Amino acid sequence: MNARTRPNHRYNPPVRLSAHGATHPGRRASNEDALLVDPALGLFVVADGMGGHKAGEVAAQLAIDAIRQFVEDSRDTSDMTWPFGVDLTLSTNANRLRTAVRVANNRVLEASESCADYMGMGTTVVAALASDERLVFVGVGDSRVYLSQGNGVEQLTRDDSWVATVLAREPGMTESLLAQHPMRHVLTSVVGARADTEPHAEDRPFLRGDVVLLCSDGLHGTLSPDEIGAVLASGQDLEVMTASLIDRALSQGATDNVTAVVIRRED
Repeated sequence: MNARTRPNHRYNPPVRLSAHGATHPGRRASNEDALLVDPALGLFVVADGMGGHKAGEVAAQLAIDAIRQFVEDSRDTSDMTWPFGVDLTLSTNANRLRTAVRVANNRVLEASESCADYMGMGTTVVAALASDERLVFVGVGDSRVYLSQGNGVEQLTRDDSWVATVLAREPGMTESLLAQHPMRHVLTSVVGARADTEPHAEDRPFLRGDVVLLCSDGLHGTLSPDEIGAVLASGQDLEVMTASLIDRALSQGATDNVTAVVIRRED
C-alpha cells in the first residue's frame, strides 16, 4: 500500500474527559519518565526513558513531542501522507496513533545516532487516544495501560519483556518464580532501539464512567492489580487518585521513577 493511501474516515473530536498526570523520581537522583496530558487532542502518553548521560530523559521527551505533533497534524486525514502506509484492518485513530509511535521511534533512533552521549538510548511508550466514544491504545516496552469499569481492572497492553515472553510460552510459569531471575528486567522492544519497530494498536469502547490508567513500571512493578483497581474504582477526584497511586507505590518501596496518568470518561 502506498504512503498516500488512507482510511476513509475523518477525525472526530474527543469525548468529554477529565484527566490528571503526575510523576515522581522515587529513590532515583533523576527522573527519566515523561508524560503528556492533552484532553483537547484526547491524547495521553507515558514514556520511561533509558540511557546514560541523562539520555533517557531526552529519549522520553523526544518520543512524546513526536507523538503529539503527529496526532495534532493528522486531525484531518482527508489529504495527508501516511509515512508507513495504512493498515485497513485498523480504525483511523488506531492508524494515527500507531504511526505517531513509529515516527517517534525514528526520531529517537536518529538522535541516538547523532551524538555519542545519546548512543543506545531508548524509551518505553504507552499512548492512548480518546475520540468518538472509542479508546485507542499502543504500548512499546513495559509501561502499561489499565482500564477500570467499576468491576475490577484489566491490563490492556502487553509487556514487551523477557518475563512476558516466558509466561506466554510456559503456561505453568508464574511471575513470582521469575522475580529473582537475572533477566527479569530485560525488554524485548523499546522506542528508538531499531528501525523496524512495529507497535501494536488496539481500540475498544470508552464508556461513561470508565477510568483509564497509563503508568510506568515504577508503579505497576510495586502495586498489585487489585491495589490499582481499588484506587481507580474509588470515584475520587482524579488529582487525588493520581497522588494516591504514586504515594502508595513510594510507601511500598518503589525504587524507580513513578508516573501515572488517570483519565475518566465524563458525560
